[in-house]
Amino acid sequence: MFIEIYDKLVKTLYPYAIQPYINKRLKMGKEDTSRHNERLGKPLLARPEGKLIWLHGASVGESLSMLPLIHKLLKENPTYNIMVTTGTITSAELMGKRLPERAFHQYIPIDNPVFVKNFIKHWKPDIALWFESEFWPAMLGEIKKNKIPLILVNGRISDKTFDRWRMFKFVSKELLSCFTLCLGQSDEDARRLKIIGAPNAQCLGNIKYAGFNPPVDANKRAEILSQIGERTTWAVISTHHDEEAQIGKKIHEIKQQIPDLLTIIAPRHPQRGKDIQQQLNALGLNTALRTKQEKITPETDVYIADTIGEVGIWYNLAPVIFIGGSLVPHGGQNFIEPCRFHDAVIVGPFMHNFTDVMNRAKKADAIIQIKNTEQLATEVIKLLQNKEFWQERQEKAYNWAMKEAKVLDGISDVIKEYL
Repeated sequence: MFIEIYDKLVKTLYPYAIQPYINKRLKMGKEDTSRHNERLGKPLLARPEGKLIWLHGASVGESLSMLPLIHKLLKENPTYNIMVTTGTITSAELMGKRLPERAFHQYIPIDNPVFVKNFIKHWKPDIALWFESEFWPAMLGEIKKNKIPLILVNGRISDKTFDRWRMFKFVSKELLSCFTLCLGQSDEDARRLKIIGAPNAQCLGNIKYAGFNPPVDANKRAEILSQIGERTTWAVISTHHDEEAQIGKKIHEIKQQIPDLLTIIAPRHPQRGKDIQQQLNALGLNTALRTKQEKITPETDVYIADTIGEVGIWYNLAPVIFIGGSLVPHGGQNFIEPCRFHDAVIVGPFMHNFTDVMNRAKKADAIIQIKNTEQLATEVIKLLQNKEFWQERQEKAYNWAMKEAKVLDGISDVIKEYL
């Protein structure tokens, strides 16, 4: 009933409210004028022959999380084709560069029943995977009407969303009835999806943690390695304000036990590089700033890697990694990437942005969580001085990360069932 009312309202209001809004976005450059026909459900590309798997995500984050699954599906099934839809210009440009052969991008049509009907009629997808929590009623209704299997992938129901949907359960129940299967990011997300009306919900894992490793530029790595030489190295990644100073105060202490120590710091926001250098120099540390092309010398205590897109190099070079955003109440950053690089991984006490995956990592004894910089210094010394302990920690981290990556196998198996 809700979808039916929604469709009628959209049809009525479109010329008076929605179309002027879209026209305004076009003038502001927020819509792709060269491909606006796609937003109106009038694609120019022909549908490829064979099975067509449709993946939809809201923007860049969701688009990136799709890529490992896309590569896996196409590699395992040479007759499949994949269509990715998103709504933003940035994500369209990204997909244009990153999608492999037999995969292509289209803009998601505006949620008008006329547009979505044309879209579905043209593409006739064999299955649809929805990578976002924004549910477009007209589109979901049309998918259900055409009996296309629809799977919610990596569904996340925050506290705020959960409370809101429980107030309007009659709406959420109707929208979720359009989904053949809902896959939550966590067991808790799956539980919440069931409560607000999903007829079939479960958790296979979080696909965001099954992604590709950050790239490692071999030439840049070799250049840095030639400067480091045989020095003992560890890296501090994705730091936030004040964390560099906190850690910097402990570097002298660590160097008393490991005199040849080199610390690499890669801040979350690279533009802070010069400020970080001033802070660390004030602590009596000898620093080198990457954006200034300053070299690592035997006297360098800290190398500040204030660049974008090079984190894979630091994961590759350093056997011990501390993940920032966790010494301050930010809530942490992604700590699975260094696990996949065979690093021993340390995090601080504030990891509330990653509660579910942290619980799984701790259960597997995959990471070291410290309470303060005193403990951090102790663990770094222990790891760098004790090869057996380091190997034990990195092996547990790697094995756990590979287990997390098996979520791709689970989703792939589900897709095969419905196809």
